[in-house]
This record gives sequence, structure tokens and C-alpha cells, in this order.
Amino acid sequence: MKKILTLMVSHVAVAVLGFGAGVYFLPILTAPPAPDIAVVRDQATVAEFTGQFRRELADSDAVHWGDGTVFLSREAIVLDGRIAPGPDYKLYLSPVFVETEDDFLRLKREMTLIGDVKTFENFIVPLSSFVDLSRFNTVIVWCESFSQFITAAQYR
Repeated sequence: MKKILTLMVSHVAVAVLGFGAGVYFLPILTAPPAPDIAVVRDQATVAEFTGQFRRELADSDAVHWGDGTVFLSREAIVLDGRIAPGPDYKLYLSPVFVETEDDFLRLKREMTLIGDVKTFENFIVPLSSFVDLSRFNTVIVWCESFSQFITAAQYR
């Protein structure tokens, strides 16, 4: 009986570890190629606003972080940097700076969803012509599947 229990526990542990590794590595393996740095820097030249993703935000940690410069123009939001890999990342604009999951969830109704973030080193997310950047002051990367704060950058 003890041997069966040990086998069951070990198999469940391996299944949990395998699932966790899949959640982490699948987005990395299926991510499209990152935009070329020349394209990112070209987009940066027309930016109206800039902000910084920093690793030391309140709810950022070893597996949820961003690092780099965010450029905002009328056409796109562009990152010259990196974010921690993960599934189902969304880019939001917020009228107030947010750096915790609780604040994000509390203020989500006031935010605007811009689009999906599919690459983890540099990204370019197109911006709708209906979005008025002056109504907001913060760019947020949020993991929709796990309701997890990744990073934020205040740009005004």
C-alpha cells in the first residue's frame, strides 16, 4: 500500500511540474519572431510619449517583470526591451499608475485594452486611431489567463 501511495504522489508531482513547465515554455516556443531592433527604433523616432518598464515594481517578481523603454505614438505602442515570457499577455492603457494586481483589478473598468502582446523581446502593438493617449498615463502588461500583473510604465 505504501508503494502505491508513493507512486501516486510521485506521478501527480511530475504531472503538476510538467503542466507548469508547459505553461511557461509553450508561449516561448510558439511566439512569433520579435520585431527587428531597427524597426523598433524607427518607430521610436515618431513617439509622442516614452516610459520605462522596471523590474522593481510592487507586484513584479522573478517570473513577472518587464525591463526597457516603451514608446507611444498615434500608430503603435512599442517596447525596446524585454518582458518575462508567459501566456495570454494583454496591453492596457490606464488613466492612473498601477503596479499591483489588486489595483489593476479595481481600476480595470477605467482602462482601455489595446491588444495582445505576442513577443517577449521587443514588441509592436498597433494602436487604434480612436485611442487618445492624452487620456491615459500608464501602459500595463497583464496576463489575462492567470490575472497576473506583469509590468507597467508611466509615460506622463
